[in-house]
Amino acid sequence: MVERVAVIGAGTMGSGIAQVFAAHGFDVVIVDSSAEALERAREGIAGGLARLVRKGRMEEGERSVVLARVAFERSLASAASADFAVEAIVEDAGAKARVFAELDGLARPHAVFASNTSSISITKLASATRRPDRVIGMHFMNPVPVMELVEVIRGEATSDAAHAVTLELARRLEKTPVTVSDYPGFISNRILMPFINEAAFALMEGIASRDDIDTVFRLGMRHPMGPLELADLIGLDICLQVLEVLHRGLGDPKYRPCPLLRRMVDAGYLGRKTGRGFHDYTERPAKAGT
Repeated sequence: MVERVAVIGAGTMGSGIAQVFAAHGFDVVIVDSSAEALERAREGIAGGLARLVRKGRMEEGERSVVLARVAFERSLASAASADFAVEAIVEDAGAKARVFAELDGLARPHAVFASNTSSISITKLASATRRPDRVIGMHFMNPVPVMELVEVIRGEATSDAAHAVTLELARRLEKTPVTVSDYPGFISNRILMPFINEAAFALMEGIASRDDIDTVFRLGMRHPMGPLELADLIGLDICLQVLEVLHRGLGDPKYRPCPLLRRMVDAGYLGRKTGRGFHDYTERPAKAGT
């Protein structure tokens, strides 16, 4: 029975994951080496819960209770008592593997390790531990409190028991889990990233303007936002990282990152989080979920 959850990484995804677990009755510890990141996570969770109160989806008294369930710690040792750990750090295989290897030496034998990776091999991450049967992918969508989908990725050694625990947890969080196999990009990003990449190529080649490309998909395909707007929300650096994983892992030139995308990342134009990406957010308020 999972009662205590550790979330490793206090960024946008980690704080969102922690909020959702706490809101559904779990005791949660967020671990990050950065005190500043932990403080931003604390403020982000408090703000997210306050929005739920304003919308009438949570009582003020419940907000205080949920906040009290979340602890903020800088040492990974604070995750040792967790029954389930979710890694949500930078999208780098080496960094993630190091977290899992260290956590493996601290955590209880029954604990399951999940990665929120959007593209990296679960099998590879599991090999950094002595419990590959208890390592799985649990890919939440951004913003976590709003989006219903969770991709559940089984590595080569992931056990039926760890898979069942993860599916049950997703449902307890009122999410819809979809199980996929461990191939680069899984389902969501294997399809989404080439879509975004092709939009970047269309812009680079002058086929249409930035705004017109987005308008085609908002009005013609009923997408809530266009591909370039979506790339800005995700982060152009993240899009580039995932495309590089797809390109290396599958060896197909159709996943080659657009040179314009790479140039923008090199320039530091990463999307909403930096105020400029394909669109300029210094000229208009950024939307929630950044």
